[in-house]
Amino acid sequence: MVNISTSPHIRSGLSTATVMQDVAIALMPALLMGVFVFGLRALLVILLCAVCCTLTEYLYRRLMKLPQTVSDGSALVTGLILAMNLPASVPLWIPVFGAVIAILVVKQLFGGLGQNIMNPALAARCFLLISFPALMGAGMPAVGNLLGPDALAAFGQRMTTLAVDATTGATPLQMLKDGQSVDLLQAFFGFHSGCIGETSTVAILVGAAYMLLRGVISPRIPGIYLAATVAFVALFRAVTGEPLTGNYLLGQLCTGGLMAGAVFMATDYVTSPITPWGQVIYALLLGLLTALFRVFGSSAEGVSYAIIIGNTLVPLMEKVTIPRAFGKRGVAR
Repeated sequence: MVNISTSPHIRSGLSTATVMQDVAIALMPALLMGVFVFGLRALLVILLCAVCCTLTEYLYRRLMKLPQTVSDGSALVTGLILAMNLPASVPLWIPVFGAVIAILVVKQLFGGLGQNIMNPALAARCFLLISFPALMGAGMPAVGNLLGPDALAAFGQRMTTLAVDATTGATPLQMLKDGQSVDLLQAFFGFHSGCIGETSTVAILVGAAYMLLRGVISPRIPGIYLAATVAFVALFRAVTGEPLTGNYLLGQLCTGGLMAGAVFMATDYVTSPITPWGQVIYALLLGLLTALFRVFGSSAEGVSYAIIIGNTLVPLMEKVTIPRAFGKRGVAR
């Protein structure tokens, strides 16, 4: 007896809620490291982003009399990703405003999860960067050298205060752009100024390993993205005749938002291609754009803009890379 049913014929135990739960767990090492380095102020920003994103989605769908979707965890994950892209020193209305932009404008007004054309958290971050560059550019200084003998005292002092002591000092990525070298060990562990969740490479790699083991992401996009960025940066530096050192190339990987963007944002299910060759093209494009922005742009960063530009081109990438159905001719007649 053969039971013939309608598609889909392949089912998975994964659901949106379980995937979002895994992503939230994977984000925890980077976010907790941000709290460790920047103190309770970072924790407050994280909580504001998570709560405001969830509340915005709940209120919008309640007012529009739509089925509630907050239980799938996507709004919470958007809030966590938004928080990891904010400095701990931003005024507390910035996380609230960013959450409304991410959920209401970028996600819900396009139809909700699965309909948004770009990553909501990154789109909100880019909006904030354009609208309030001075506030978004102020980086809360790290707690000195946490690898030194005075680490415990310095950390204890930071954790007992919620004071905002923002600094206009250059981030490690800006130092690289200015021709200076950076301490790669400090950069790898994340003991430097920057946004809450993007400073610690080792914490991000722990989250990446968890998602890979759980099968939430494939190494294709982040691996090609990172390699392409380094390759294009080296190429552009060679073309311009600027010196190229190992410290500069490794610093590109360990500082700024490249590692976090490659692992948590470029791999977003909704805004990244589903076809294998589409993913390759997408990752190469992100690497090219990131290198262009970092080498030739006025700002040292460029990951957020590269990813949202790539997001808008995903439908075209999928259209030209969709596999041909078995038995179908290559040319339509």
